[in-house]
Amino acid sequence: MLTADPAQLAVLPHLETIRVALMRTPRRGLRGFLGKPDAPIPGLYLWGGVGRGKSMLMDMFVQTVTAPSRRVHFHAFMQEIHAGMHEARKQGVDDALKPVADKVAEQVRLLAFDEMQISDITDAMIVGRLFQMLMDAGVVIVTTSNRPPDDLYKDGLNRALFLPFIEQIKDKMLVHHLAADSDYRQDKLAASPVYFTPADAAAKASIDSLWAELTENQGSPLTLTVKGRQVVLPEYHNGIARVPFWQICGQPLGAADYLAVAKAVRVLILEDVPSLSRSNFNEAKRFVTLIDALYEARVRLIVSAADRPERLYIEGEGTFEFERTASRLIEMQSAEWGQ
Repeated sequence: MLTADPAQLAVLPHLETIRVALMRTPRRGLRGFLGKPDAPIPGLYLWGGVGRGKSMLMDMFVQTVTAPSRRVHFHAFMQEIHAGMHEARKQGVDDALKPVADKVAEQVRLLAFDEMQISDITDAMIVGRLFQMLMDAGVVIVTTSNRPPDDLYKDGLNRALFLPFIEQIKDKMLVHHLAADSDYRQDKLAASPVYFTPADAAAKASIDSLWAELTENQGSPLTLTVKGRQVVLPEYHNGIARVPFWQICGQPLGAADYLAVAKAVRVLILEDVPSLSRSNFNEAKRFVTLIDALYEARVRLIVSAADRPERLYIEGEGTFEFERTASRLIEMQSAEWGQ
C-alpha cells in the first residue's frame, strides 16, 4: 500500500515536465514552432538513500510515457554497450562507441537507468562520451543513484578524467535529492524473519511472500561480467536479487565475483543452503567468501538453510573458520542491518 511521502511527491513535477515534453516530441528530429528544432529536454538525476522509493517513482513514470522508452539496470546496460563495442571493433570500426550509441538512439527516446554507479574504470572512461552522443541524438535520460553526482567513481583510478562527466550531468540534467526519512525496504523487512530453517516448503512459501512484497514478482535475470566470467542472478528487480545456493556457490567463482554481486544488489535472497562439511568443502569456502563480501558491503540478506547458522558447518575441515561466518549470519538478521 502506498502512503503519502512529501519527498517523493516533490519529484513528481520534474517527472511530469519530462513526460509532457516527450508527449509533444515523441520522436527525435521533430520540428517545433516555425520549423525550428525543439529545445533539448533536460534529463533527471534522482539520488538518495536505499529504500526511499526512487525505483518505484521511475517505474511509475516510465509506465506513463508514450514515447519509445526503455527501463534498464545501469550495470546491465553498460555490459550491453561493451559487448556492442567489441562487435564493432571486430568490424574494423574506428570509433566503436558511435555505432552502438546510434543504435540505442534509433530505438528509444527515453532511457531510464536504475541504480547508476561507476566502479569500473572501463565504464568510467566511456560513459561521458556515451551520454553526450545519446543526448545529442535527442535521447532523454532519467537515472536513479544512491550517490550525488560528485561522489560517482569516488577515489577511482584516473578519476580526473571522469570529472568532466560529472559536470555534464550537472549541466544537462536536473539533479534532485530524494531526501525521504523512511527506508521503505527496511520497513518491509523489519517485521519479517530473514533466516528460515529448515529449507522446506514452508520456508519457500515465506520467501515467495517476501519476494512478492518487495518486487511485486517483477524479477528478471541480471548478468554480471567479471574478468571475462559471467555471474548470473536469475531473478533481479530494483536492487533485490534471488538466487539458489548451488547456482552461486556451486560454480568456480571467487572473491571478485562476489564483490561484484555485493556492489550490484542491496538485498540478496539466498535459497537452499545445505549442511556444510568436507563433502562440499569447495562450496562451503565459496559461501564463506560470499558472506564476507555481503557483510562488508552491508547488503541485506534473506536465507533459507538446512540449519541454524551455528549448526550449518559442524563437521570437517573449516569448522573453526566458519565460526566467524556463523556470527556474521546471526548479526545480519537484525532489523537494523544494512541501514
